[in-house]
Amino acid sequence: MRWIALLLLGCSACSAGRPASRTTPDRTVILISLDGFPAYMFEDPRLPAPTLRRLMQEGATAKGMTIVNPTVTWPNHTTLATGVTPAKHGVLYNGLLTAEPGKPARVEQKNRDVLVKAPTIYDAAHEAGLKTAAVDWVPPQTGGTLDWAFEENPDPNGAVEREMIAAGLITAADLTDFKKGNPQWRDLMWTRAAAHILRTHQPNLLLFHLLNLDATHHKYGPKTPAALTGIALADARVTELLAAVEEAGLRDRTTILVVADHGFKGTKKSIRPNAALAKAGLAKVEGGKVVSCSATVVPEGGTAMAYLRGADAVEVGPKVRELLKGLEGVEQLWEPSQYASLGLPDPKANPQMADFVLTARPGYGFGAPAEGEPVVDVTEGIPVGLHGYPADDPDMNAMFIAWGRGIRKGARIETLKNVDVAPTIAALLGISLQG
Repeated sequence: MRWIALLLLGCSACSAGRPASRTTPDRTVILISLDGFPAYMFEDPRLPAPTLRRLMQEGATAKGMTIVNPTVTWPNHTTLATGVTPAKHGVLYNGLLTAEPGKPARVEQKNRDVLVKAPTIYDAAHEAGLKTAAVDWVPPQTGGTLDWAFEENPDPNGAVEREMIAAGLITAADLTDFKKGNPQWRDLMWTRAAAHILRTHQPNLLLFHLLNLDATHHKYGPKTPAALTGIALADARVTELLAAVEEAGLRDRTTILVVADHGFKGTKKSIRPNAALAKAGLAKVEGGKVVSCSATVVPEGGTAMAYLRGADAVEVGPKVRELLKGLEGVEQLWEPSQYASLGLPDPKANPQMADFVLTARPGYGFGAPAEGEPVVDVTEGIPVGLHGYPADDPDMNAMFIAWGRGIRKGARIETLKNVDVAPTIAALLGISLQG
C-alpha cells in the first residue's frame, strides 16, 4: 500500500501491507499545507522557522516530497486529499477550464462537487462517523462531508463565521471585505478560524491551508529576504495552531502533517505565447485581451497549455506547433501521446486537457499578456517566482514533516510522494479510502 511510506516514519497505527480497518474516534489528524514552501528551503541555515525545526526534531521528515503535474495549487491539493493523480481526480487548474470554438480558454473557480472526480479523505472520514473540518482548503466545499468549513472566501452567514463573530474573533465587516485584506492578514484570519474549530468542535480531521508564502514567492522570488520573512510568518501561524491543539486538550491524540503543494523557481524572462499567436495573425486582441482565436494558450508558470479550438484547427495546428515550439525559452512541446508519462489525462478523457503542452527552460516562465513582444525581461509587475515546472524538477519538491501521535522521533527518509498523504491519514484514523 502507498501509505506504507509512513512505516518508514515509525507509525504504530499501521499494519504493513493492508489498510487500517478500525475507526479511531479518539484521534485527530491535522493536515497543514503551507502553499509554495519548497523542500530545499530547509537547507538554508538562515531559515527563520523555529517551530517547524522543532517539529522536525521531535517528529519525522522527508528531504523532499514529490508532487504531481500540473505543479499548481488546486491539482496538488486535490491529490493530497484524494491520494490519486489529476488523470484520475480530474483537477487540472485552479478552477474549471472551458475552451469554446474560436474563443480564448478561460478558467473559472468552481467548488469541489463540480471539479473533483474521486473520493476525498474527508469524505471517507465523514462516512466513518468522524468529525471533519477544513479552512481555506481548495477546491472549496461547504457542508456535505465537511462538518465545519471556513473557505478561502468566507461566507458572512456561514456557521463557523457566525460563531467567530459572536466570539469577537472577526467582524462582519472583515468577512464582507475579506478579499481586500492583504495575504498576511488573510493567513491570520484563517489561522483564527482553524484554532476556533479545534477549540470549539475538536474535529478528528482538519485540513488547513495558508497562502501568504506563495504570494510572497511569486512577487519577490524564492531565497530572498522577503521569502524568509514569509516563512517566518508561516511558522508563527503554525505556532498558533499548535497552541490551539494544546488548549483544546488534543495534544496526546493528535498527529500533524505539515506539507506544501509545490516548490518554486526564480525567473528572469517571461514567455508570452498569446502575444506570439497575435503577431502571427492567429489571435485577435482588443484592449490587451484575446477576443477570438484559432489557438489559445493558458500559462501555468513553468508550463503552458495550448488549445486548438478554432474551426480551422486541423489546418493551423502544424503552424501553431512550430511557432510555439520555436519561441525563445521553450524547452519542449509535449503531444497527447506523451501525457501519460507526465501523469496527465488524454484530451479525449478530460476535455479540460490541452492539445499540447509547453515547458519552459530554467530562468524562463510563461505569462498571460497577449500584446507586446513574445519574450520579455521580468520587471516590476511580472511575477519573479513561479511554479508549474515539470514535477520531476527537484525545485518543485514540497516540504513534509510528520509530528505527534504515531510518529517516531528522528525518523528521516529521502523522498515520498504526495499521493501517499491521504492514505497515510486514512491509516492514522483507522478508515478506508477508495482510490
